[in-house]
Amino acid sequence: MTRPSTLADWLEFIERQHPEPIALGLERVLKVLARLNAPLDCPVFVVGGTNGKGSTCAMLESILRAAGYRTGLYTSPHLLRYNERVRIEGREAGDAALSEAFAAVEAARDGVALTYFEFGTLAAAWLFAREKLDAVVLEVGLGGRLDAVNAFDADCAIVTGVGIDHVEYLGGTREQIGREKAGIFRAGRPAVVADPEPPRSVLQEAERLGARLLLLGRDFGYTVRRGQWAYWSTAGKRSGLAHPALRGAIQLRNASAALAALEALRERLPVSQQEIRRGLSRVTLPGRFQVVPGRPQVILDVAHNPEAAGVLAENLLASGRAAQTIAVLGMLRDKDMVGVARALAPHVTRWHLATLAGPRGASAAQLAGVLRAAGVTAPAREHTSPAAALAAARSEAGENDKILVCGSFLTVAEVMHALESSRNAARTHD
Repeated sequence: MTRPSTLADWLEFIERQHPEPIALGLERVLKVLARLNAPLDCPVFVVGGTNGKGSTCAMLESILRAAGYRTGLYTSPHLLRYNERVRIEGREAGDAALSEAFAAVEAARDGVALTYFEFGTLAAAWLFAREKLDAVVLEVGLGGRLDAVNAFDADCAIVTGVGIDHVEYLGGTREQIGREKAGIFRAGRPAVVADPEPPRSVLQEAERLGARLLLLGRDFGYTVRRGQWAYWSTAGKRSGLAHPALRGAIQLRNASAALAALEALRERLPVSQQEIRRGLSRVTLPGRFQVVPGRPQVILDVAHNPEAAGVLAENLLASGRAAQTIAVLGMLRDKDMVGVARALAPHVTRWHLATLAGPRGASAAQLAGVLRAAGVTAPAREHTSPAAALAAARSEAGENDKILVCGSFLTVAEVMHALESSRNAARTHD
């Protein structure tokens, strides 16, 4: 076999190393990890949950960096470049570094079939181990108990919330899904749960595993007053905090989870009030109620399940009125498409439905059927791609309207590419 030479070659290679795109289980990862020699000799935060994982990870990274710590951050999926998944000291890993890490995993795996995600997780760990970091933040890919990230013991685990998603892998009830999410907890170590009404299974797993459970509303929480907010816990209170730079009221819950985790490890990673303020003010995360500058306003949000769509609807309400809110929607067929449509429908005046490429992508015609099943009566047009749907939405939007792009990471990514191409073309013309 010719060894891959570029990052693009490596990504194509690792996609072919397991017959299934998703195959949960830790046996393969642990076997290769034992040979890889990639110890994470620093505090490790592992963040799981149905929604809010990415935001919580971004806040942890930003606050730790504001405090001067050298950080590693591993997240998924990416929007525009694979490099987004691996960040060291706030910067995306370069193509050469990722290629070197993939080569190290390939040398260690000795024929063990790894999925794309497992290969990437081990490569990220190899890079982090080489860098001798002060703290590492790992985002769970799917579930928790059997996710590749769970091969690493969390010094502090976070479950941001438990909703219904990935039912074919995790089960169809919050109790079943909660048990999988809680699998990242470890004996004697803090387990932060930011779900205001966690399934009983989460509490039972924490007790069974012997984790030190920290519950939102019991052990920590937040209050809002006059444009500021305060974090409280059994250890004390931090008042006069500015809202995180990420938009939406739900971000205070995610910020509280991040602060509870940092507080739990304060003896190893102390952070000051000023560093918390600075970190929250600087945090960024593309595709989470991201408002693109210009008119008409374009809002990008990767919401792809009913719970996330409900949060998106609340954010739309809070963002002010518009004559029209025009939705560009593209989704994967294995998501609760009807639930997402019902959550957004009261706030959308017209729809542009996009076919997503790939075996899991829903067609625009399928989405039209979903809208009918959800009882949506607003006008809807069908398009061959998110880029085509965006172009049609922009052609009919007034400058005081809003264009909402949502339903999938793939939808938002394609629209981001289209917007960037449009900006480049305008610069060239000028």
